[in-house]
Amino acid sequence: MSTSAEKSRTYPMSKLQPFRRIVTGHDISDRAVITQDAPPTRVVEIGGPGGPIFYEVWNTRQTPAVIDRQSGEPAEDGLVLGPPERGTRIRVIDFPPEDDRIRNLTEAEAAAKFGEMGGADAARSAAGAPHPLMHRTQTIDYGIVIEGELTLVLDEGETAVRTGDIVIQRGTNHAWANRSAANCRVAFVLIDGQYTDGL
Repeated sequence: MSTSAEKSRTYPMSKLQPFRRIVTGHDISDRAVITQDAPPTRVVEIGGPGGPIFYEVWNTRQTPAVIDRQSGEPAEDGLVLGPPERGTRIRVIDFPPEDDRIRNLTEAEAAAKFGEMGGADAARSAAGAPHPLMHRTQTIDYGIVIEGELTLVLDEGETAVRTGDIVIQRGTNHAWANRSAANCRVAFVLIDGQYTDGL
C-alpha cells in the first residue's frame, strides 16, 4: 500500500489534475491484491519551470514480462527516454504550450534537451527540420491523448491530435508541438522494437 512519504511527495507545477498509479499483485494465498495506490514516485520536469513534466509510471525488462507476487517496478537511475531492451515503458507527459524558447532551439540545445530525457542519441534536429525537437527511437509507441491538443510533426506533414485520439508511432522521425493555449497530457506506452527494410 502507499506510504505517507508517497502521499506527501510534492510534484512540479502542472495545470492538469494529479493521477494515481494503482499496482496489483498477489498475496501469499495467491489472491489478487492492490500493492500500491499513489501518484507515480518518479516525476521529472525537463528544462526547469515551464518545461514538460515526465511521470514515469512503470517499466518491464523482458518479454514475456515477469509476473510475480509483489516485486514492484524495476529500479532505474534517472530518466531514460526509451524502454529497456526487450521491455516496455509507460509514462505520462504534460506538455505546456510551446513558446519561442522551444521554437528557437539550436541543434546543440535540442540535443541537450534529449540528453536531459536520457536519450541524446534520439535527437534528429538539423537545419531545415520541421521542428527543433525532431527525434527517432527504435520503438513502437502508443500515444493516448488524455487531455488537450498536440500537433504530431513528421518529416512530411503534421496532424493535430486531441483528447481521446491515439497515435501509433512506428519508429518514425517526429516531434510534438503544443500550439494550443492550454497544457496537454498524453500517456505513452513504449515497446522496444527493431528496424528492418533498411530503416
